[in-house]
Amino acid sequence: MQIAVVVGSHRKASESSRVGDFIAKNLVRLDSAVGVDTIDLSGNPLPLWDESVWQGDSPLAMQWKPYRDCMRKADGFVIVAPEWAGMVPPGLKNLLLFAGPKEVGHKPALIVAVSASRGGSYPVNELRTSGYKNSRLLYIPEHVLVQDVADVLAGETPAGERDAWLRKRIDFALTMLLAYAKALVPIRASGITEHADFPYGM
Repeated sequence: MQIAVVVGSHRKASESSRVGDFIAKNLVRLDSAVGVDTIDLSGNPLPLWDESVWQGDSPLAMQWKPYRDCMRKADGFVIVAPEWAGMVPPGLKNLLLFAGPKEVGHKPALIVAVSASRGGSYPVNELRTSGYKNSRLLYIPEHVLVQDVADVLAGETPAGERDAWLRKRIDFALTMLLAYAKALVPIRASGITEHADFPYGM
């Protein structure tokens, strides 16, 4: 079982990267057989999507290839999305334009929204509303809001009751993600998801 943690912040040394590291370690703690890769968009490494990515030898296709390969081998995803002005960062939405059914199709994803204050719900709504239709990425019903991020998920010991509760909530959501990831493997392997007449969602 392979899970990819996607850190959607462009900022270097971001709080989202710290949250992504915490989640990656917890995935392995919950199931030592799970392999974890991290795709960190720090520095906004991908240029804006354009059609040249479909040309296998284009510069853009070469830039996309390591991300593509990582996503293709993943059985599920954790999308760490900070709230910027009530929105998902543009680099994360750009990554979702690159990712098609071969990368993320019929694979579960857990949304982990990050807020410096008491926000975080807008990225959840935005991701559930867009960024999945043609790619067939499956957001699971559970999601996590990491609010007041500077005060939580630091170190091995919870800073207080709210931090302890959040850690339990993350474990619960990650356990659900792993269960979905295992359950969806045979669906993809069955071949029913590959239908040439219906390559796009409605």
